[in-house]
Amino acid sequence: IEGMISIPMELGLSIDGGKALTVTSDWRPGDLIWRGTVGERRIAAQVRPVLNGLRVAWKGMSVSARAMLPRTAELERLMPEKVAPDTSKMLLCPMPGLVVSIAVAEGQEVKAGETLAVVEAMKMENVLRAERDLTVSKLKAKPGDSLAVDAVIMEFA
Repeated sequence: IEGMISIPMELGLSIDGGKALTVTSDWRPGDLIWRGTVGERRIAAQVRPVLNGLRVAWKGMSVSARAMLPRTAELERLMPEKVAPDTSKMLLCPMPGLVVSIAVAEGQEVKAGETLAVVEAMKMENVLRAERDLTVSKLKAKPGDSLAVDAVIMEFA
């Protein structure tokens, strides 16, 4: 908002129980550059929004910071970390589509770059190729199958 007065902020910052440094700044949410002092040193760092916080980058280092009420932080520490499934041994359908053909058989050894399957989506045929040398262990789809995004087409040994 035009004409707003910037109020400098000052706080004490201690990392892992170390000596507290005074941090001062007149940064406001929405500013892309944070300018201020940490201890006696003038700093300028890049600021970008992330989910529920900010990512601050300075001299090749970056850190995500989130401010929350103490009770929220306490509950956040109890939340299990969601680990993404290992899909390195699967060929997933990259978009919703129709399986046109499967170019391999179970037990077949395939070299990097060889065609594994063809999926038609939006009237275009998409050739799915092996990213590395592998052996096909199980076919999970067949020509004519209509697949959703990330549906498993085949598994590798």
